[in-house]
Amino acid sequence: MRAVVLDAGALIALESHDRRMAALVEAIVTYRVPTFVPASVVAQTWRGGPRQHHISRLLKSRALRVMPLDDETARRIGLLLGATGTADVVDAHVADLAAYVGHATVYTSDPSDIRILNPHLTVKRV
Repeated sequence: MRAVVLDAGALIALESHDRRMAALVEAIVTYRVPTFVPASVVAQTWRGGPRQHHISRLLKSRALRVMPLDDETARRIGLLLGATGTADVVDAHVADLAAYVGHATVYTSDPSDIRILNPHLTVKRV
C-alpha cells in the first residue's frame, strides 16, 4: 500500500464509526503504511471530547504524522490555489501534501475537490 493522506472527511468518517475507515486505519497500523494528515485538517475537524476518541487515538499513534503549514508549504499552496482558480486552503493543503510525499493516495469525502487541485493524484472516496 502506498502512502496515505487523510482529509477532513476521512477523519469525520472515522469519528462516525465508518467501517471502511476503521478497516483502513487497521491496515495502516498493521502494515505500517506511511500516513499523513495536514495540520489544517486537524484544525478543521478537532473539537475534543469523548466523541472524538477514535480520532484522538489515531492522532496519538505512531501511525500518523501531522504535517505543519509552514511558510514554504503555505507558498506552494498559494501557488496551487492561484493556478487552479480555487480558494479552499485545507483542500489545497491535502493535495499539496499528497504530491509532496510522493503521490500518496488521498482518502476524502470530496474527490472532485482534490482532483481539481491535482488530477494526477489517486483519490478514494470515504
